[in-house]
Amino acid sequence: MLELSILGFLYEEPLHGYELKARIQALNGHIRPVSDGALYPAITRLVKAGLIEQRTEPGSGAAHRRILSLTEAGRTGLLARLGNPKDVEITDGQRFFTLLAFLRHLPDRAGQAAVLRRRRAFLDTPSSFFYRDGEPVRAEEAPDLFRQGMLRIARATGAEERKWLEEAIGSLEG
Repeated sequence: MLELSILGFLYEEPLHGYELKARIQALNGHIRPVSDGALYPAITRLVKAGLIEQRTEPGSGAAHRRILSLTEAGRTGLLARLGNPKDVEITDGQRFFTLLAFLRHLPDRAGQAAVLRRRRAFLDTPSSFFYRDGEPVRAEEAPDLFRQGMLRIARATGAEERKWLEEAIGSLEG
């Protein structure tokens, strides 16, 4: 998801590394902090792949700043990735939120709706954090207060997300 975030933010405008890191941190929140040890190797991989380029500009002090921007190949790659996300980018909530942050860049409304339909189909599949005899455990069946809480919160969140997905898909297709 780090590479998707890098490509997505650079699609919007060229940024220097520090500002890019701050935007990714804000998007991920406290859940997945971004270290320099992960960010800068990812940037290097994307530069080597020809998806982003960097140039040096004078900084506010003595040090120069490296400005990162998306290449045409990077734009094409981002749009391809948005239009056909990996299954884990649909099923993992945090990864899906990262995908949503940049889905507006996909120019095809039908393609956007298709991605949202995949998420809705995933949410419509019965699941749980816990299983008994191969069946998902519902909140009312959970053995303790804390697991009941997990399951109730997940159910409420899922219901609200389904509601939003229906509205968004209707808007895109209507």
